[in-house]
Amino acid sequence: MIFNPNQLKKPLIIAGPCSAESQEQMLTTAKSLSKDVSIFRAGVWKPRTRPNSFEGVGAPALEWLKEVQSQTHLKVATEVATPEHVEKCLEANIDVLWIGARTTVNPFYVQEIAEALKGVDATVMVKNPLHPELSLWMGAIERLMMVGVKDIAAIHRGFFTLEQSVFRNEPKWELAIKLKRMHPDLPIICDPSHISGSPTMIKEVSQTAMDLNMDGLMIETHFNPKIALSDAQQQITPDQLNQLIQSLVLRTEVAQNQDFNSQLDVIRQKIDAIDNELINTIGKRTELVKEIGRFKKQNGVTILQIQRWFEIIKTRQDWANSKEIDKSMVSELFELIHKHSVLLQTHIMNQNNDD
Repeated sequence: MIFNPNQLKKPLIIAGPCSAESQEQMLTTAKSLSKDVSIFRAGVWKPRTRPNSFEGVGAPALEWLKEVQSQTHLKVATEVATPEHVEKCLEANIDVLWIGARTTVNPFYVQEIAEALKGVDATVMVKNPLHPELSLWMGAIERLMMVGVKDIAAIHRGFFTLEQSVFRNEPKWELAIKLKRMHPDLPIICDPSHISGSPTMIKEVSQTAMDLNMDGLMIETHFNPKIALSDAQQQITPDQLNQLIQSLVLRTEVAQNQDFNSQLDVIRQKIDAIDNELINTIGKRTELVKEIGRFKKQNGVTILQIQRWFEIIKTRQDWANSKEIDKSMVSELFELIHKHSVLLQTHIMNQNNDD
């Protein structure tokens, strides 16, 4: 098993071009990769947003992957989107398959792929869906588990957003963390290329992934990115990849220094006490929300009073600024509190007076 959590060498490095363009391109890139790279990746079939763009060479490129296998120490991986893709990859003895973001969003497609892998000793990676829906990501992984696929990893490649962002795809690290909480033994590989969208941020995103204790990195690497037929703007050269790998600061999850551990426990105990105070405070606030809900019901007043909500957001942001606290964090916190306050008042409004 490649992704056996008890034997996985961290960080697992997966690298190679966005798409397989020629045998020369594949071999030149693969032979230039650092010995730290374990898996060579290349898209054989490329699902594109619009037609008339390069959509991959298709099945003939599987022979190029096999040539990489035979001439290097590397295992090889490619994306599959249909049962036919799976069948051809299995015939070619491709080591690792991955399900792309556009496929993960559709449970019908994932189920068809899962059925094609039933009873097969396969290694599969699952990219997160385009939009931040954790249930779709988990569902795709669970469909594979249900047909007996045991060697599975998740790929965190970021999420599409309409908001202005420095990222091509917003990382939303919290969703990867939630996935880890739901499936603690599931390896998670970060894809800094698709998160960054350009070489300038790949190192920073890679380091963040390592600091969040992710299991590896999947980085698009091309011997000459300028001539790449797809995603040229986000690929790096093998030399750049090798430098990036060497620059990574790898930290341990548990420190051996007992003095550090003791001091950390003291600080955590203080945080626990403050969190307990926060829960008590939220409890007191909830009781006042109930009182407001009953009062509004008695007087025929709507639950949402928009000017009051605007006032809450503004004042809490101002309070955050005065304490040098990130106001966006405070806004998110109070949006969540307000959401549950509205739900609580809605419940009160819908209660019979005799309840």
